[in-house]
Amino acid sequence: MKKTLIALAVLGSIAGVAQAQSSVTVYGVVDVGLAHENNGSTSVTRMDSGNLNGNRIGFKGTEDLGGGLSAIFQFENGFNADTGAQADPARLFNRQAFVGLTGGFGTVKLGRQMNPVYANSATFDPFGDALAGDTARLINYQGNRTDNLITYAYAANGFRGELQYGLGEVPGDSSASRTAAGFVGYKNGPIDVVLTHQNTKTANGDDSTKVTLLGGNYNFGVVKAFATYAWEKGAGSRDQRDALLGLTAPVGAAGTLMLSYLRKDDKAVNDADAQQIAIGYTHALSKRTALYTSYSVLRNDDRASYKVPVAGDTDKLFNVGVRHFF
Repeated sequence: MKKTLIALAVLGSIAGVAQAQSSVTVYGVVDVGLAHENNGSTSVTRMDSGNLNGNRIGFKGTEDLGGGLSAIFQFENGFNADTGAQADPARLFNRQAFVGLTGGFGTVKLGRQMNPVYANSATFDPFGDALAGDTARLINYQGNRTDNLITYAYAANGFRGELQYGLGEVPGDSSASRTAAGFVGYKNGPIDVVLTHQNTKTANGDDSTKVTLLGGNYNFGVVKAFATYAWEKGAGSRDQRDALLGLTAPVGAAGTLMLSYLRKDDKAVNDADAQQIAIGYTHALSKRTALYTSYSVLRNDDRASYKVPVAGDTDKLFNVGVRHFF
């Protein structure tokens, strides 16, 4: 009997260690609100999904392999809370889907992952790529995630960086549809800055789109100031510049006010510039639940048509909603 108890105790101890060495987390976001938009041609009131944070259900985990080495994975499915449909009908895990290894050498990941501009949006955008003031309404992020991506990341002493290589998988042409990208950043105390670059080849490999962005923020305590400058070189004569100034400010213990001014300057086409001004507010009801609202005005020059069907028109967007983490 005594030997049996000892054996059970040993097995229990081993099981406890094994459980401590690996973990899987199920998590998600539900975000839905009402929006009113007038694009100069039409006006509509609708229910929008994922205004503050994209709706998702995700699975992530890690396993301790010993010697400071761990295996990691993450899979995320995006969905529309207003309809219950998948955000991307063609993909089950449209947001992220990767596996990798991490240790003292850094982190290597393989699969569908965030591109460098999108991954660092919270550093240079006071709206954090969200709500009506989202910088992606004018700045070309080149999408937000890249398929078939190999990444290597390392962080130490406030510095962080990542190199990315996305396989184009075009038979007979290794450069077609290929992506080469990366970023370097530094965060210490009140300052957070990042420099990103992405070069994506066309489907036939004869040209590419290049986006470079330098941005950051500085927390003065009363306000956090943001500044961004981006430039895009694309197929043919495409040549654009984007500049942003913005801020966030705490309102009481639970609120955050956001303001931004964003301007696009088209160097290749006359009278094709645009500008956006935006204001937003979030209020945390708890660590998991928040209310939000925002409003933006995006004005196009005579030959620009960002977020409008007719060049030269103005887009006005207002939204209000609730977001819950689980």
